[in-house]
Amino acid sequence: MSNNSNNKGVMTEKGREALERFKMESANELGINLKQGYNGDLTSREAGSIGGSMVNMMCPEQQWNFTRNDMRSMGHRRVLTYSMQVGI
Repeated sequence: MSNNSNNKGVMTEKGREALERFKMESANELGINLKQGYNGDLTSREAGSIGGSMVNMMCPEQQWNFTRNDMRSMGHRRVLTYSMQVGI
């Protein structure tokens, strides 16, 4: 298989196997038992947890919380959350 821009959506067998291992590892860390092949007995919550865990490992995100005084109402405080995603 050539490595040109026309093959962006094509996954190799090695890539498919690596993704399957990654999915199994993520499920194992969450305590969800996956079997090889179809896993139609999973709940939506379990399947979403596995996918979310995979995304969090592939795209780590940093968050910072800051507290500052609200300028509109004296004596009130506001918490701001800033998220940053690091691209590789």
